[in-house]
Amino acid sequence: MNNRGSPSEDSDSIESSEIAANQTNAKIRKRPRPGERRLQILQVLAEMLQNPSGERVTTAALASKIQVSEAALYRHFASKAQMFEGLIAFIEQTVFGLINQINQKEDSGIAQIRGIVQMLLVFAEKNPGMVRVLLGDALLQEDERLQERINQVLDRVEASIKQSLRIAQTQAKSSGSNGSSPYIEEVGVHSAILMSFILGRWHRFARSGFKRLPTDSMDASLRILLSA
Repeated sequence: MNNRGSPSEDSDSIESSEIAANQTNAKIRKRPRPGERRLQILQVLAEMLQNPSGERVTTAALASKIQVSEAALYRHFASKAQMFEGLIAFIEQTVFGLINQINQKEDSGIAQIRGIVQMLLVFAEKNPGMVRVLLGDALLQEDERLQERINQVLDRVEASIKQSLRIAQTQAKSSGSNGSSPYIEEVGVHSAILMSFILGRWHRFARSGFKRLPTDSMDASLRILLSA
């Protein structure tokens, strides 16, 4: 008597083998590619910073959120400070990349300023966790060099605004303006006022538990700040 199984039994055996192979492949695919785990750590850290309570993020909590050990975190970052440096690097690259795009697109100094301020408020609204880094709230009790680094980023932002104000000043004089506009006469003061407006909107956003959006009445505010 032939002991071979029926066609249906053979089919079941093939299907079972295929399922097992697919599950094995799925496990292999789930293994992060080089750099993916590092990016995941930064993304989850940024998400945890969005907690309205503003609690300090610990490496233990971060590891638990990602479902890895703390030792696994330190295989990708030498320290927690290095993780925050990764976030600051992301902010710096994104913000100044966008500022360069705005400046290349707009010839008008005032249009550049308007675009830069709008971009900074929208960036904050879309990245609440990054706001806490920009304001330094998330850097309290961390390495002092992190606050120095974010201060340098903010100084560069203000310098970019000041440069656009200088362009506006030159353009206004070329057009025969009487020099009555604040951005013509007081470039340093006006850049500081604009920076204070941006920081104020970020602070209000963070204090409200990320409910009061930084872009609220943005256009009306800019009309006042940039009025002649």
